[in-house]
Amino acid sequence: MSFWSRFSGNKPKNEQKRLDYLSEGLALERQGDFEAALTSYQLALRDQPTNHRVLQNMAIAYSRTGRQTEAIRCYRRALEIQPKLSGAHYGLAFLLLRKGETDNAAFHLEAFLIDPPAPSAEADRWIRHARETLEQIKTSGESAPVAELDTGDYPEASE
Repeated sequence: MSFWSRFSGNKPKNEQKRLDYLSEGLALERQGDFEAALTSYQLALRDQPTNHRVLQNMAIAYSRTGRQTEAIRCYRRALEIQPKLSGAHYGLAFLLLRKGETDNAAFHLEAFLIDPPAPSAEADRWIRHARETLEQIKTSGESAPVAELDTGDYPEASE
């Protein structure tokens, strides 16, 4: 990359490609093509193995395709990289609830509520849902059926 390109703010071609993979994955996911989105996310992750946003989007796509184990693995990896990632805590909590891991789910709901996403109508809905679910877990003491929000719109999922 030339000095002038760096000085003028142009990004190197390999960095532009990485951004294209992520953008492409997001677009494919919006179209409902989760398998193709996963391929794009995997390419983005190959270029940036510690990109927590890519990992979180992969987790959502895996959830949408019914691959809960892979989704959990991606959320956990994203949280290793960015421990306060509220969307990963939220998504992981509900996947763990499905598996009957209520203590672990409660931990992640509490982590989500400690550092929730910026206020918005959607964020308020997620926060309310997390509080209600956490209260339900605490009062029932066991894995009670929990109403789920649409799992495709996690906090910070596409940032």
